[in-house]
Amino acid sequence: MGKDATVAAVFADGADEGRLQYEPPKLLFRGAQRRVFEGETLKGVRAEGADLVTADGSRFTLGEKQAASWADAILNPKGRMDKIGVKPGMRAAILGVADDTLSAELAERGASPVNELADLDLLFYAADSAEDLARVEALVPMLGPKGALWIVSRKGKAATVKDVEVMAAAKAHGLVDNKVVSFSDTHTSLRFVRRLT
Repeated sequence: MGKDATVAAVFADGADEGRLQYEPPKLLFRGAQRRVFEGETLKGVRAEGADLVTADGSRFTLGEKQAASWADAILNPKGRMDKIGVKPGMRAAILGVADDTLSAELAERGASPVNELADLDLLFYAADSAEDLARVEALVPMLGPKGALWIVSRKGKAATVKDVEVMAAAKAHGLVDNKVVSFSDTHTSLRFVRRLT
């Protein structure tokens, strides 16, 4: 998840006000001009009092606590396993997700990839069609009591199902969405858990 705030800003060519967003790996400012900060400009980011300051000297007034929080998030971005919430000992399964590093990342984090599809803590499922979404009902019994179903689908112009369609398919079977994570450059993922009763 990124960060978002309305800020006063000062650039080399003058002051401006607008919306500041951090969507890794980019910091975007939308004011009188749209400005994008990435790469080397973000490597030197720091908090100075209430301001977030980039390597080129651009300043964004966020407040002391928020400036420090933004600087930390930019300098220490969370990896995919952190965003997903993978912990040692979790039982995980992957169904149809074409990702060369997912199994290795899970194992490295101490999660146990399993073949037995029962009592799962994490289930990653690829869904890019109405037919894929129709299979969600069969996945719910595979989850443990606090298990999470991560539905992974193409994003942007390549998307063949909309987020609202994914949510509707999961909600129809007693699941609620509670997180979205950019899964890769080409895919997004929505997390669903059982509705608390």
